[in-house]
Amino acid sequence: MDQLPNPHGGAVETEELFRILVQGVTDYAIFMLSPAGVVTSWNLGAERIKGYRQPEIVGEHFSRFYTDEDKAAGLPALILASAAKTGRAEREGWRVRKDGSRFWAHVVVDAIRDAEGALIGFAKVTRDITERKEAAAALEKANAALFQAQKMEAIGRLTGGVAHDFNNLLAVLSNGLQVLAIQSPTPVHTKMIEGMRRAIDRGATLTQQLLSFARQQPLQPQVHDLNALIREFAPMLSRAGNRSTHVELALQPGDAFASVDAARFEAALLNLVVNAVDAMPTGGIITIRTDTVQANATMTPALPEGRYVRVSVSDTGTGMSGDVLAQAFEPFFTTKQQGKGTGLGLSQVYGFITQSGGDVHLSSEVGKGTTVDLYLPVVQRAESADVAPVPRAETVLLVEDEPDMLGVASELLGSIGYDVVPASSASEAAEILGERRDIDVVVSDISMSHGMSGIELARLLRSDYPKIRVVLTSGYSPAALRDGKGGLSDVLFVPKPYRLADLAKALRA
Repeated sequence: MDQLPNPHGGAVETEELFRILVQGVTDYAIFMLSPAGVVTSWNLGAERIKGYRQPEIVGEHFSRFYTDEDKAAGLPALILASAAKTGRAEREGWRVRKDGSRFWAHVVVDAIRDAEGALIGFAKVTRDITERKEAAAALEKANAALFQAQKMEAIGRLTGGVAHDFNNLLAVLSNGLQVLAIQSPTPVHTKMIEGMRRAIDRGATLTQQLLSFARQQPLQPQVHDLNALIREFAPMLSRAGNRSTHVELALQPGDAFASVDAARFEAALLNLVVNAVDAMPTGGIITIRTDTVQANATMTPALPEGRYVRVSVSDTGTGMSGDVLAQAFEPFFTTKQQGKGTGLGLSQVYGFITQSGGDVHLSSEVGKGTTVDLYLPVVQRAESADVAPVPRAETVLLVEDEPDMLGVASELLGSIGYDVVPASSASEAAEILGERRDIDVVVSDISMSHGMSGIELARLLRSDYPKIRVVLTSGYSPAALRDGKGGLSDVLFVPKPYRLADLAKALRA
């Protein structure tokens, strides 16, 4: 046996020096295997990386380092066979530590032969490269997010330009139809013009949806507690489903303030719930969650780091494939049958949230359901001091002399969480106000067939009940409100026919 000089006098055998060298390596697991794959030696690096001490592992088969899936596939035997055949086998894959945790390993196995060429074992070197793999995955995710953002930005610009041009064309057609309606009053012409007007209205709705995706819709953001908005709108969301679907709320304790257009936020939630219902033809559960997260570049590459309110809408439906997931936010893309949707639902949600300073993440697995995460920047409560709080269980006195309209409007207000007290005339409303002290808002039609009008009722309220908010409705805007005369400058007006979102917004103002 060759010997090396020892500076302290004496000699150290080469094998002993080599053993000391191998034992001193801690960044690599270096150990020997018998031809059958049994561990015969073990260094400190192997102990650090894999967690086994030498007495625990020497004499054990090296397959215990492999995952159950790889063992079932016969991978340990394949690696030894490859190394025995070619002299070397190199792989990357998941390996298992003593405590059961996994790490991503780079493995080299070299065949060791004696002077006659007979196989006497294997030298195995393993390195933990989990951090490198995670960094590569994060970079790939960031590049994919950047590509997606650039693609959506390009599509948004194109869509916005087309929508604006289309709006101008619709304006020309609409104005021309008004002229024709005056010059051609015959019943046939009137019927045709009405049909064309309805088509123009549908076209106008379509352009608004496209502008929403292009982030060019007019918004009226205010600071709201999203938890309160969701609780208030929950009855309407439940009605969007059917008997076999159930909407559950899992809202974080406390407040979740963000700056949003409340009506658009509710419309976005409704869009997501309707999509979830469509994805569960045999029924299931829709869960709406909120929490506050500290976002970073890994979680939300498209957003600055900071605190965000995350609103998640999850379903237990059919899920989406990777190809569908990649196109889900693009306008007009839909997997629904023809005539069942425009393909603008998710596009509108994406446009609204990004225009509000947030981002949307979509995750899905075929057969297991879909989750849509909406991220909106957290706004401190102090910034909302001058914003009226979202009403909780407020009482609305609804005044309407048309019975059918009174019934429908009562149902609408009740569906979004208000307690409704109906009155069929302004005089009846005045009597109720004299008897009750829990009225928060009065919603009244202006034109009444008998007795006091809505304008007169509003003046009575301003005189005798100045703390009660007043909303008047009509098919036309009265001059008394336009001019701010008669002490009614702070009375809100909603034109008929009104949408639920418009009425709800006026009630919160």
